[in-house]
Amino acid sequence: MATVALWLITISSDQPIHEIATRLSAEGLTIREVLEEIGCITGAADEATAQRLKQVQGVLDIAPDMPMDIGPPGASETW
Repeated sequence: MATVALWLITISSDQPIHEIATRLSAEGLTIREVLEEIGCITGAADEATAQRLKQVQGVLDIAPDMPMDIGPPGASETW
């Protein structure tokens, strides 16, 4: 069974983001968030699906979505 991972998809600004999200969903991405203000969509899919999503019209880049933690105020480490 394929392992599902979280992905961050950067999309082009020449098309409506919700249309691109619809195409991504049709190709197998489980949409988590549509971040219209920054031109990104987050979602879950296995590696094979993520590779296929790179061919969807309007997709500029796909990268693993990695959690970040800035830590408490005054912390010396931020990641």
